[in-house]
Amino acid sequence: MRLWAYFRSSTSYRLRIALNLKGLEYEVIPVDLRTAQQKDAGFTARNPFGSVPMLEADGRDRAQSMALLEWLDEAYPEPPLLPSGMEDRYTARELAYGIATEIHAVNNLPVLNYLKTELGHSQDEIDVWYRHWLARTLDPVEGLLAQIGTGEFLFDGPGLFEVVLLPQVYNARKFAFDFSRHPHIERIEAACLALPAFERAHPDNQPDSPQ
Repeated sequence: MRLWAYFRSSTSYRLRIALNLKGLEYEVIPVDLRTAQQKDAGFTARNPFGSVPMLEADGRDRAQSMALLEWLDEAYPEPPLLPSGMEDRYTARELAYGIATEIHAVNNLPVLNYLKTELGHSQDEIDVWYRHWLARTLDPVEGLLAQIGTGEFLFDGPGLFEVVLLPQVYNARKFAFDFSRHPHIERIEAACLALPAFERAHPDNQPDSPQ
C-alpha cells in the first residue's frame, strides 16, 4: 500500500490512524498542499479529485477519506472500525459523518485560502470563522456523548468515530478552540493519544513534518 498524504491534512490523518489500527503496512508519499502539488497534472490523472489522501491498494487508486475508511473495514475487517450492533453502527456513523461533513466541508484549506486571498479576510477573522463552525458541530457531538455515557471510547475500543474525531481535535487546538465544555471529547482524545496507532499517525511524526 502507498498513501499519498499531507502531514497536517485531517483526512490524511484519518487514513493513517485507520491503517495503523488495522496493522497494515503502507508507504507514505508526501503531497505538499501549500504548493498545490495535489493539482499537478500527473496527480490528477490518477486522482481527478485532486485531493489527499489517495491510497494505492490492490492495483487501484482510491480517494475520498470516508469512502476509504468504509472500504478498509470491508477489505480488512479485523479489527473492525464499526461495532457489531446496527444501532451502535448508526451512532458511530452519525457522529463521524457529522464531523466530516459539517466541520471539514467549511474549514478545509481551500475554503480558508479563499476567505483570505479572494475575500480579503484577516487571519483573526478566519480564526473566528473556524471556531464558529467547530462549536456548531462539536457542541452537539459532546451533547450526544453525554447522553450515551461513554467510557474511554465511544464503544469498546477506538473505531470510526475516534478515527474522524482526533484529527479534528488536533486542528481545533491549533485554532485555540475552548474545550472546557467538552469533557467527553477530551477524555476520548486522551485515551486515543495513549495508543501507538494514534501516536504513529500524528502529524508531528510524518516524513514531511518540519518538526
